[in-house]
Amino acid sequence: MRYSFIRQYRQRFRIVVMCRVLHVSPSGYYTWLGRPESARQQANRELATHIKAVHARSRKRYGRRRIHAELRAQGVTCSRNRVARLMRQEGVSALTRRRFRATTDSRHTFPVAPNRLARHFQATAPNRVWLSDITYLRSEEGWLYLATVLDLYSRRIVGWAMEPTLDRSLTLGALQMAISQRQPEPGLIHHSDRGSQYACFDYQAALERAGMLCSMSRKGDVWDNAPKESFFGRLKCELTHHWTRPPRAQARRELFEFLEVFYNRQRLHSSLGYQSPAAFEQSAAKTT
Repeated sequence: MRYSFIRQYRQRFRIVVMCRVLHVSPSGYYTWLGRPESARQQANRELATHIKAVHARSRKRYGRRRIHAELRAQGVTCSRNRVARLMRQEGVSALTRRRFRATTDSRHTFPVAPNRLARHFQATAPNRVWLSDITYLRSEEGWLYLATVLDLYSRRIVGWAMEPTLDRSLTLGALQMAISQRQPEPGLIHHSDRGSQYACFDYQAALERAGMLCSMSRKGDVWDNAPKESFFGRLKCELTHHWTRPPRAQARRELFEFLEVFYNRQRLHSSLGYQSPAAFEQSAAKTT
């Protein structure tokens, strides 16, 4: 493996220096270099190529678990430990997550709903529990706010809206999109924080017209909406932390691609048995 490392980085570092650091002789390296590649070395090289391809398609978002799951789905036989080892050797790693601040403003006089969800983060079918929340993103022209509605059953984003201002039209737009796309039956639990954008009369009236039961987190407790916080963490980690304040039009395009193309239809979720939300719903529909 030390000889492989030297060959891999020979364009960046002097071979003599690497040999000295790795405690091997240059003559031994050149002798090894003339030998034919072993079957194991060839297999590792081919697997490393597959790993890099999956990593590139995910835009560097996948770590060893999801890369391993994607490779297995493609019919590539390998262990998770082997994938992790080759990723380290090739310098392949997933983007890291950062912390972000909340956008909740609970200083209002609107009525607050009880916490009907009570951290029971499971649903037996689509359109039984929806989770809603807001986050903010930097653009060249200033803030861009994103409201989303997530189906707890499949973790699919079923509604979303983007606006340069943080008001009720943002959350209403996401809710209306979700209702239009999914046509849920009455009795669905809609859970959010207790911010004014969700507690306001217009939003509550929209929930009542759709026959939804309103549920709200306790004040200042992000764990009461943990799956939604987790989604925004992934969004920040896998897309927006690496922006350089793009124009709002570009930000909107990239967010659309992330939500509708990558997250809903391609991204593998460990909680769904390493399926995408769309694939998980399709698989569940076939068994019912």
